[in-house]
Amino acid sequence: MNMRLATVWIGATLASLGMSEEQTEITLGLLNAVHENSHVTQRTVATELGVALGLVNTYIKRCVKKGYIKVRQAPANRYAYYLTPAGFTEKSRLTAQYLSYSFTFFRNARQQCAEVLALSEERNWRRVALAGASELAEIMILCAHEYSVTVAGVVDPSVHRETFQNLPVVPLLKKLGPVDAVVITDLTNPQAAYATLAEHLPEDRILTPSILRVVRNGARGRGVER
Repeated sequence: MNMRLATVWIGATLASLGMSEEQTEITLGLLNAVHENSHVTQRTVATELGVALGLVNTYIKRCVKKGYIKVRQAPANRYAYYLTPAGFTEKSRLTAQYLSYSFTFFRNARQQCAEVLALSEERNWRRVALAGASELAEIMILCAHEYSVTVAGVVDPSVHRETFQNLPVVPLLKKLGPVDAVVITDLTNPQAAYATLAEHLPEDRILTPSILRVVRNGARGRGVER
């Protein structure tokens, strides 16, 4: 499962349940690491999860306190970690929860991509560009086959390859030639992508699926933000 896929939408949903997306991802990553290798080191886990070593130590203590992990001292001043039955149950629960949210994200994203493309068709915008090479961009490209709208390419200066899903990737919008509108599909920092485009394009020519929660004129809208 691609953890990044659901990051944008899951964060808000998990927060409403009292657990942040980051907490879920770290806890699940830790439990998976311990399950796969009882002699895994905290430093290895920190590297794999891309978090600070001290944070991993904090989460291990939290999991031990909750009864998810048992710690035993091993030779050479090292430690071995084991999942308890409660730990296996929690790992299964978090995995199912994350998968459920991922699938919900996909359904929501597909619906909003369809709304964006339908709006483009309604306004007779036949050629659009995507801002951001991401999973959301992949969904948009797939949906575009059902509409009379052509995706000209993807604008993403951070991507160092020439194509994305068989479409050209360029660092600057002007390199794609004339387009009728641009759809924000950046999952890393959609607000920054919107701000950059807003300096050069009329606001109504920048389409922002509301799943990205991009602020336009100081407020968030519902459905397709335009």
